[in-house]
Amino acid sequence: MKILITGGAGFIGSHLADHLLEDSHEVTIVDNLSTGSMENIVHLKARTAFKYYLDTIFNHQLMSEIIDLADIIFHLAAAVGVKLIVEDPVRTIETNVKGTEIILELAERKKKRVIISSTSEVYGKSEKDKFLENDDLILGPTIKSRWSYAASKILDEFLGLAYSREKGVPVTILRLFNTVGPRQTGQYGMVVPRFVVQALKGEAITVYGDGTQTRTFTHVKDVIDAMLKIAFHPDSAGEIFNIGGDEEISISDLAKRTKELLNSPSQIIFIPYEEAYEVGFEDLKRRVPDISKIQRWVHYKPRYTIDEIILDVADHERRKLSPKTVLT
Repeated sequence: MKILITGGAGFIGSHLADHLLEDSHEVTIVDNLSTGSMENIVHLKARTAFKYYLDTIFNHQLMSEIIDLADIIFHLAAAVGVKLIVEDPVRTIETNVKGTEIILELAERKKKRVIISSTSEVYGKSEKDKFLENDDLILGPTIKSRWSYAASKILDEFLGLAYSREKGVPVTILRLFNTVGPRQTGQYGMVVPRFVVQALKGEAITVYGDGTQTRTFTHVKDVIDAMLKIAFHPDSAGEIFNIGGDEEISISDLAKRTKELLNSPSQIIFIPYEEAYEVGFEDLKRRVPDISKIQRWVHYKPRYTIDEIILDVADHERRKLSPKTVLT
C-alpha cells in the first residue's frame, strides 16, 4: 500500500515509517522539521519505496498531489511538548487545527483513509482513576495557554469525526498516552529523555512540581503496533481509541528509577512549575488510560516495562552524546 505520514521525520512518525517499509509498503513523509529531524530518517533515504518532502502541510498543492496518491494517511504533524505549547500557543493552535482541516478536506475528495493522532491531553483536568474514550473532557480556563493544545486536539477530533459521519471519510482517532523511546527529544519538555540525558551526564535530574503526579509510559514500538492494527482493521473508522501503558509511576519515582538504573551520581531536584513553564501553570495529578477498548478490538497489550523503556532510551542517548560527557 501507499502510505503518507505527516510529521514523518518526528519521533513517532519515523518509527512508523521504519515499520511500514519493513512490511513492504511505499512510504511518503512530509515534515517541515520544526520539531522533527533529518537524523530520524537519514537511514531511509536510500530506500526506493521511501520519499520525503521537507515542506509544510499548509502547502495545499503539494498535499493535494500526495494525498491523491496515498491509500492511508497517518496525520501526526502537530505542535507537541508542554514547553513548546506554553511558549508558542499561536503556533500550537494554527498547526493543529488548520493542518488537520487541510488533510481532511483533501482526503474527502476520494474518501481516503485517515488516522488522526490525538492525545491524552484532551481529558484535561478530569479526576477519574482511568480515562475512557467516551468520558467528559474537562479543560482549564482560556487564560492559561497550557490548555490550548488540548483544545486544538479536541477540535481535530470533532472535525475528523464530523468528516467521517457527514462526508463518509474513514477517519479514526488515536489518543496517545506518553509515548516514549529512542529518537524522542527532551527539548520540548518530554520527561523520560530529559531525565535520561541528565543522569548520563551526571547533571541534576530536574523534576517539575512536587513529583507526586503519576503517568503511564508506552514504548513507541508498542504504540506503532497498535496504530497499525487499528489502521488496518476493517471496522475502526469513526472510532476513538486510547493507546497507552498499564504501569503507573510517579514522576519522582521515575527520576529515582532513572538514577538507579543508569547508576548515576546525579542529584534529584524539584523545580516549581512557575519556573519551568509559566505562572499559574496547571498540571494533572494523574493520567492513566483505560485501554479495555483497544484490547477488545486488537488484543493490545504493552510489552515493554518502564525499566526497559528507560534503558532503551539510554542506549540511544549514549550513542549521541560525546564519550567525555557520559559519566555512566
